[in-house]
Amino acid sequence: MNKLTADDLIYGYINGIFPMADADGTLYWYAPDPRAVIPIHTYKPAKSLRPILNRNQFEVRINAAFTDVMRACSLPRDVYDSVWISEEIIDAYSELHEMGLAHSVETYIDNRLVGGLYGVALGSAFFGESMFYREPNASKVAFHYLIEILRKQKFTLLDTQFINDNVRRYGAIEIPKADYLRQLRTALKHKTKFVTSSADTLLSDQL
Repeated sequence: MNKLTADDLIYGYINGIFPMADADGTLYWYAPDPRAVIPIHTYKPAKSLRPILNRNQFEVRINAAFTDVMRACSLPRDVYDSVWISEEIIDAYSELHEMGLAHSVETYIDNRLVGGLYGVALGSAFFGESMFYREPNASKVAFHYLIEILRKQKFTLLDTQFINDNVRRYGAIEIPKADYLRQLRTALKHKTKFVTSSADTLLSDQL
């Protein structure tokens, strides 16, 4: 099989599939049924997160360290965690980032990267891939800013692929694959842009 490219990723996303690597690096394409999505306009930050947002405990940057975020996400969380982000995947998504279609939201303390997430934006759909943290709440703050971006830029679909306890805390729900594909087709018809300006102006006035 040829090496994974940015064009392969674009083709996959517009058709509702995405790649993951096995332990030996072999790539497989997935199309879960049901599919997990996070309704953009019903998300509310947890009460425990609001003081952290108000204190500006973390500096938030956008697209400042995309590949570093991917590499951090590729590390196993514990001895039982499987690794699915291979070097081939990192290279392909980095190519997509250079094309302006893959993005990262990062959190910093004292100029040190301590958390973040990355994903792909096509039309008005954002495909969330993975997140990590090295300090408590670092990834939660990154996700909060992601939602602010998606709302302000009028995104209509936030895909999170599989349901698990981590995405449930952000309000993820499962929908049938057929419903997801209908939402995806609609989202791809609506053009919007993932903001790349300073994150300072994105925090909602209503926390």
